[in-house]
Parts: sequence; structure tokens; C-alpha cells
Amino acid sequence: MNNIEKLIGLFPQNMQCAMITSEVNRRYFTGMKSSSGTLICFKEKAYFITDFRYIEKANKFVKNAEVIEQKNITLQIDELFKKHKINRVSIEDEYMTVSQLNSLKISFPNVEFDFSNVLSKVISDLRIIKSKSEINKILEAQAIAEETFKKILDYISVSRSERDISRKIDNIMLKLGAECPSFDTIVLSGINSSMPHGVPSNQKVVKNSFVLMDFGAVVDGYHSDMTRTVCLGKPSDEMERIYNLVLQAQVECIKKVKANIPCCDIDKHARDIFGKMGYSEFFGHSLGHGVGIEIHEAPSLSEKNSSLLKENMIVTVEPGIYLAKKFGVRIEDFVLVTENGCKNLTNCPKELISL
Repeated sequence: MNNIEKLIGLFPQNMQCAMITSEVNRRYFTGMKSSSGTLICFKEKAYFITDFRYIEKANKFVKNAEVIEQKNITLQIDELFKKHKINRVSIEDEYMTVSQLNSLKISFPNVEFDFSNVLSKVISDLRIIKSKSEINKILEAQAIAEETFKKILDYISVSRSERDISRKIDNIMLKLGAECPSFDTIVLSGINSSMPHGVPSNQKVVKNSFVLMDFGAVVDGYHSDMTRTVCLGKPSDEMERIYNLVLQAQVECIKKVKANIPCCDIDKHARDIFGKMGYSEFFGHSLGHGVGIEIHEAPSLSEKNSSLLKENMIVTVEPGIYLAKKFGVRIEDFVLVTENGCKNLTNCPKELISL
């Protein structure tokens, strides 16, 4: 069963039609990347409307919806609404802007647009559980990231800036076959590493300091995500102690991941470990997040999320300690949830590396 068939099969009783306009969900359901297009799913059939730029590609790749070349999209959509006798359309509340919604209301005055979270919830429930094909693509993306990590270690030196290293990581991933980086690659050194999501600067790496690198690759639309913190030179006793504490938390939290465990319990475990050593206040973000066709997906491993982990979810486990004006450490793997535990999809050294 393809993703569109799964979506239609999950329609609540009162859902007549789903309109998919976001780029990420278009790709998830059609398997095709495009900057424009509208996927319209009725209970009986699905249609993908796209313009001249993508029509040839769509005819080749889209197998689970009738492809229609866009001419006058308002008239074309109206004809479909009348053909399928619907007067209510569900939209993606997480992606559609107020302006886009207002335009739809003006174009289709006789149609009610459901802008609740019903459709987005149905889509999230689909995307949160990964298929074998999706897992394989994510593994391919992770293999590129891991090979990049091996290569970047020889490049890091006091003559390199954070931006130099960040650009080099991106270039290596692209040469290894990545579609693009998963996100703006993060490279932070010295005192800058205490900013969890800082932006790489022209600051050059300092001897005997940490270099925090957070990056990933995209393969066929699917992302990988990994953070490693290394030391250029010799770490101080405090640096080594904090690093080992973060590593301990990460390893122990991974052991806790399995199906039917509340997400918040895994996050709490990390905070308990840090709290016993007096560092809970220096861990200010959630423990992890889902990864897939977007870099941040459900579920969130946060203290606020009591939902249960389920088999074939993929989540990151990324505890960190950030000491302002000193340094920061984060170690991130991502794992596949199984019935009795989890499978670590990250096969990359995480013991402290001194360059």
C-alpha cells in the first residue's frame, strides 16, 4: 500500500477531501521533489496538479495519483470538487499561511475549509512510523555523514575557522553523494561551543579547546543527524569530566529507549543523571526529536511529551551540557525504536577524540 492509499484509508468519517500543498508532504506522498504543485485526495481517487516545469517528471515518477498539467488551477480544482461532490476540504494547518487560506476561501466560496489539526494529525501519524524503504534511505544518509566525520578530523587545525570547517563538511557530504546538507551545518569552537545552536563564525579553532560539529546529509529526501564534540589538543580535567558525563547520559538514555515507553521518561533520565552531578540547569533543550523527511519531526523526546514511543519510530538522543563563556559538549546519535529496545543507526566513535 502506498502513502496516498494509507492517507485515504485513515480519513476520519467526516473528512471528504485532503488538500496537500506543502513541499515536504507533496514529496512524502508523491515521491517527487518540486517547488510547486497541489495534491488533492478524495476517498475515491487522488490527483496531482503541477505546472509545465514538472509535468514530464510527474508523469514519470508519480504513480499513485492522476497527474494533471496546471492551466487554470482554480477552475481545475473546482471541477474536481464538483466531480466528487464535496463541499468540505481539509488543509494542512501546520504549513498553510493565513494568506493562502484566505485566497482559497475567495476562490471557492461554496466550500468549507477545515483548518483544524485533523489532517496534519493524520499525516503525522503516518510519517512518525518509518517503513523499511525510509529506514534504508536514512541509513544511506547517515553513512555519508559518518564518512564525512572521518575525513573532517584531518582538516581541523588552528589555521581553520568555524566557517572553514562547516563549508568543508558540506563539500565532503556533497562529493559523497548527498542531495544537500540536512540543515545549516553547525561548527562551534572554544567558548562558542556553549551555544547549542550557534552559527559558525570566522573565529579560528583554539588549541586545547572543544570543536562541536552538528551535521547530517539528505538522501532521496531523507535526513540524517549527528553531533560529535572533539578536542583539538589536550582537554582540561573539567572538559574531560563534562564530556564523560554527557557520554554517560547519552549511553544510558539509549538503553532506555524502547516501544511503549513515554518520551518524557527518556528525557527525565538524562536530567536525573545531570542533576545528581549538579549540572541539570546547563541542559536547556529536549533530549531528542524524530528524524525523517524533515530534520525535526514527531515525536519529541521532551519533558512535556507523554506520548509513547512506538516500533519503527526514529529519534535522536542528544544530551548536552553548556557552560557559558567556557565550553559546551553535545553527543548525538539517532536510533530506531524496536519492541524490546532500540537499534542505534549511528556507527561512529563517540569516546573523546583529541586531535
